[in-house]
Amino acid sequence: MELINRALEFEQRKMRSLSTSDRVKISREAKALILDLNQIYKEQKDQKIMDIMKRLTVIKRKVEKRLKGAPLTA
Repeated sequence: MELINRALEFEQRKMRSLSTSDRVKISREAKALILDLNQIYKEQKDQKIMDIMKRLTVIKRKVEKRLKGAPLTA
């Protein structure tokens, strides 16, 4: 339950004007949260957990796209 709360809190963070090191930290934290949630999902098969993982993945991809230097409009 604590992990789900951490994931929901992570989703609510402001993601504006971040430095490169902040983006790397966010990407790593998102990856860790997704992997941990996946372990719980394997046991419980709860659709809510899957939805949280999908939303975190969208955030992670957006941050990584910016890290790699791709334009934001893509």
